[in-house]
Amino acid sequence: MAELVLLDTDIGNDIDDAVCLAYLLAQPDCELLGITTVTAAPVDRASLASVLCRIAGRDVPIRPGAGVPLVGPPVQAPPPQAAALARWPHDEVFPVGEAVEFMRRTIHAHPGEVTLLAIGPLTNLALLFAVDPAVPSLLKRLVLMGGAFLEPSEAEWNIHNDPYAAARVYAASARVHRSVGLDVTTKVRMNADDFLARCDHPLLHPVADMAASWFAERPEVTFHDPLAAATIFQPELCGFARGEVTVDTADGGTRWRPRADGPHEIAETVDPDGFLRHYFTTVTGTP
Repeated sequence: MAELVLLDTDIGNDIDDAVCLAYLLAQPDCELLGITTVTAAPVDRASLASVLCRIAGRDVPIRPGAGVPLVGPPVQAPPPQAAALARWPHDEVFPVGEAVEFMRRTIHAHPGEVTLLAIGPLTNLALLFAVDPAVPSLLKRLVLMGGAFLEPSEAEWNIHNDPYAAARVYAASARVHRSVGLDVTTKVRMNADDFLARCDHPLLHPVADMAASWFAERPEVTFHDPLAAATIFQPELCGFARGEVTVDTADGGTRWRPRADGPHEIAETVDPDGFLRHYFTTVTGTP
């Protein structure tokens, strides 16, 4: 039976969001119920998501969400990958102001069945949980790419972008409340040339184009977001620990306390080679 997934994303800056969306669109066990976008220029981000949906031949509802954090000025820059929109067919007009209500209706329509996968700042989720506090308990699982838990680290980017939203989301009670953070995602990397050589599948052609702005300043891709997505379908790719996460709203730092009855689980180990085989087999058909 397919997993029902809602994706909340800040696609357009780091290339890993597009890499993640390509995976979800190719994953035969995924029924992607919708996509919401978050942070600076959310309509441009929605257009980027529509490029991949069109290439995949999928009519996925896309709703632009919050463009600014709950508190304070925006941290995230507008998406440089939007430059690629001139080269790919895409949607330009979206229902605005409906992202939170779209998520709320979708989750209520499938109680206990939806995985909410958030791979950007958590503003949309915080607003959703504030509008309808019952939503977290109606989820099958909540999966976040965010945080750094086991080693001293600067605040992870998604949490840092809206720490007040993150604090609200971590305070929510979900039957599975999972974080896949920098402790494991930074162990899954590929240099730019090797990654681009693997982008010979049609679904990855626009990803390679969007990646130009990313690789212009960096030599590699780190599979932060795709790893979080893959744990929905292949949880054995990571080992998990249970405990409690708290968020420092001053800077977005995450604190981890192991606890057998804790409300959260974090990924603490990963099989990098196993993940890469799984990713490329799913998307391209070749390990």
